[in-house]
Amino acid sequence: MKQNILQLTYTLQTIDTAVKQFWETLNKHTVFAFSGEMGAGKTTFIHHLCDYLSVEDAVSSPTFALVNEYHFEEKDRDSIIYHMDWYRLKSEGEAISAGMEDYLVQACKMQVRCFIEWPEKAIGILPSTYVLIEIHATDMHERYMNIFLIG
Repeated sequence: MKQNILQLTYTLQTIDTAVKQFWETLNKHTVFAFSGEMGAGKTTFIHHLCDYLSVEDAVSSPTFALVNEYHFEEKDRDSIIYHMDWYRLKSEGEAISAGMEDYLVQACKMQVRCFIEWPEKAIGILPSTYVLIEIHATDMHERYMNIFLIG
């Protein structure tokens, strides 16, 4: 089941407002799948989201590492974000071999957050419930985000 739960339009000047609304609406979820064309702003949005969460680690695209781990304080405890970039993966089998499924299992069991760029590269290993974020560039400066609850 695919349920539309939020739509946002933003620019770089208003992205922090969009991030705040996004997190206030969706913070109870653990797996976030960010989909969009190259240059749509997936990493930029995740970077601003990590800033909003006061992540102290350096936030960058995990294109070559596949996964970056970040920490932030949530309800007086250390919380973990796994920022994944599946762009280079060629199949679900390769994603499993690279350990991506293990990160997702951790997210579902331990309330670890997963922010996944290019989820379509291994859509079959996503859990039965996750948040799908489709980002579209409406012009050079503006982005439109359509957010669905899957499952």
